[in-house]
Amino acid sequence: MSFSLLHTDTKTKARAGTLKTAHGDIQTPIFMPVGTAATVKGVHRNFLSTEDINPDVILGNTYHLYLRPGTDVIEEAGGLHKFSSWDKPILTDSGGYQVYSLSGTRKIKEDGVVFKSHIDGSKHQFTPESVMDIQRKIGADIIMAFDECTPYPCEKAYALNSMHMTHRWLDRCFEQFDKGKGHYGFDQILAPIIQGSVYDDLRIKSAEYACNHKSEVYAIGGLSVGEPHSDMYRIANLVTDILPKNKARYLMGVGTPENILECIERGIDMFDCVMPTRNGRNGNVFTTEGIINLKNKKWEKDFNPLDPLLTSDYSLAYVRHLFRAKEMLGPIIASIQNLRFYMWLVREARKTILNGNFTEWKVEILSKVNRRL
Repeated sequence: MSFSLLHTDTKTKARAGTLKTAHGDIQTPIFMPVGTAATVKGVHRNFLSTEDINPDVILGNTYHLYLRPGTDVIEEAGGLHKFSSWDKPILTDSGGYQVYSLSGTRKIKEDGVVFKSHIDGSKHQFTPESVMDIQRKIGADIIMAFDECTPYPCEKAYALNSMHMTHRWLDRCFEQFDKGKGHYGFDQILAPIIQGSVYDDLRIKSAEYACNHKSEVYAIGGLSVGEPHSDMYRIANLVTDILPKNKARYLMGVGTPENILECIERGIDMFDCVMPTRNGRNGNVFTTEGIINLKNKKWEKDFNPLDPLLTSDYSLAYVRHLFRAKEMLGPIIASIQNLRFYMWLVREARKTILNGNFTEWKVEILSKVNRRL
């Protein structure tokens, strides 16, 4: 359970490394497809495991898995790896972001958060201790500390109080984590989360506080919640100057291809986002030549492949037809294409970092992937 930094770009802070876990190595920079409810939505594991996707790690969510199917079911199955038939690394989000999104049906107190289930309205409580126990039972390789994700915009006084509570919760998370062991015979990594909204001094304090706790992964939370991208990039650059160079840095919930490349340049190693599959289900496709809205009439008789570089399986016209006919295969094909693209993007970034031409490649690829076709 260790992170090895292999190479840092000479012109930027972009890095290539390897995070070793009990279920395999994670080559960074890495994008983690989101498998909220123990599956990457709409994508069969056979497709997920193909060579052109085959992520080193996927993400599950404590809040959703706790509510359904329930930790008792997952524990009886032998943990999330066995339950979902996924034998590679898994990271679980602590549920802090989902609690943040339930602003109308939750109460945040020092002890933890009381919330109502979005499924049936039943009342539940998450505390730092209970979230550690739940994630132990789920059995992910990397588990996240329980934090409060501050909204945007956010008054500095609120961000300050929230940050301090996140720090107190972090202490409680590590105390509970250190009391036990993994349920399934392998070690787990507990990753602290840095908060502080868009305030530089708070982010610095939070990063320094997180560093008091030893981990192989340090996460930056509370971004990609509506703030300008310039704030995201500034904070990523600021925090990575403080975090240990020989540990992995994870920017939670990010994001667009541009976000990912800009933050790789600023020293971030790990990313996750629902965008590939969510956009795919809605007919928006990322390709190596640009962004395509498959529902547009202009593709009606375009028999070129969806992405000439990454797939020649289906034409634009055919996949557009599937969306118009409301065939479920359309969103599946689009989701697979988007995952292919995201995995290609971070793997190419890694290659160029190791080869010493990341900056030139980034300029060239951004000019393509940002345009709408």
